[in-house]
Amino acid sequence: MKAGLLFWGSIFSTLSLFSQTTQVVIEQNEDGAKLLVNGKALMVNGMNWDYYPVGTNYTYSLWSQSDAFIKQALDDEMSLLKNMGVNTIRVYTGIQKKWVQYIYETYGIHTMLNHSFGRYGLMLNGAWVANTEYSDQKTKELLLKEVKELAAEYKDTPGLLLYLLGNENNYGLFWEGAETEDIPVDERPSTERAKHLYKLFNDAAVAMQAVDKTHPVALCNGDLLFLDIIAKACKDVDILGINVYRGTSFTDLFERVKREYGKPVLLTEFGSDAFNAVTMEEAQRDQAFVDVANWREIYENADGLGKAGNAIGGFTFQFSDGWWKFGQTKNLDVHDDNASWSNGGYLFDYVEGKNNMNEEWFGVCAKGPANAQGFYPLYPRAAYYALKEAHQLDPYSNGISLITIQQHFARIQIRGAKPECIISPKK
Repeated sequence: MKAGLLFWGSIFSTLSLFSQTTQVVIEQNEDGAKLLVNGKALMVNGMNWDYYPVGTNYTYSLWSQSDAFIKQALDDEMSLLKNMGVNTIRVYTGIQKKWVQYIYETYGIHTMLNHSFGRYGLMLNGAWVANTEYSDQKTKELLLKEVKELAAEYKDTPGLLLYLLGNENNYGLFWEGAETEDIPVDERPSTERAKHLYKLFNDAAVAMQAVDKTHPVALCNGDLLFLDIIAKACKDVDILGINVYRGTSFTDLFERVKREYGKPVLLTEFGSDAFNAVTMEEAQRDQAFVDVANWREIYENADGLGKAGNAIGGFTFQFSDGWWKFGQTKNLDVHDDNASWSNGGYLFDYVEGKNNMNEEWFGVCAKGPANAQGFYPLYPRAAYYALKEAHQLDPYSNGISLITIQQHFARIQIRGAKPECIISPKK
């Protein structure tokens, strides 16, 4: 045991010896915006990533496991992500600094560190508050304290790309639960609550920027709901992060943000499930088709290409299926095929009046049961291979135009997963 501790200690000591803090700035003018990392433009080819073995749910934490377990889990998954062309992962708070650095130093993958900002409730005065009230003074003090401490702790961490605050907290103004469902039609009762939410987002950004001047701060909004309030209240936020599910096209999203807010756009969630709610079958090619179309629009709206110019990247949702997403505390060993919300943008299985979005099937990799050591196998879907081809293009390279982007994406052939490419964890 002592030798093992010395071994892991030597790894992290070596990383610290040769590492440096990542300098991240936004370069913006009237024509567009881009993210510069250590002076070089970076298109964020991101992925929403987590680690939940089948049979577990949100109470499981990879970061509370042994260093040996964490390292193997990261090696298994980050190698797949690197091969896919992913350069940034979205991770919620809880990950230790040493693993942010390890992922970056070993695989060249940055981390966007996400503080939920009360989205799923918080502990206040020793009691759990399920639905956060952002006008409450003690709530404000607690959240501002947490984000300032976060910035102070992580600001010098190699591999940290930026901070993200919240996860579509505007939807949390309508309901308490974390499960996705249709948005209530009447939003008027939440307008005043929204004003308090976005003012606090801005206060948090200012507080974090005072502590860490080398990493931008983004907020995470559910689509463009309350964009008018955001534009007035969040002038100091660096980036508008958006969770958006509109099917194959983001339609007017980039142009609206450019016209109404003017901040860079980072799509913090988007994509498609891989299940057809009509035929009740896996829908790999349909998922891949949507994901590829989404990434084409992101690249087309990058700086200097003649469109909105404000897209700095995105995070596909998500790397592997979440078997706990429907029900969350029950049937954790069952890959539920229940569709829990409706979206007309996904024409491959949309039927008016019926739900068609399957929360447990959004992975670009399918997931199998864990082995005796707790590691689970991943089975890349068609979207994995298609996005690997998509990410081979750098929209900031010399000679890139809308035409070359369209030609690149037109050459991508959407194929089914190859059995010989199925990846299993190390034994």
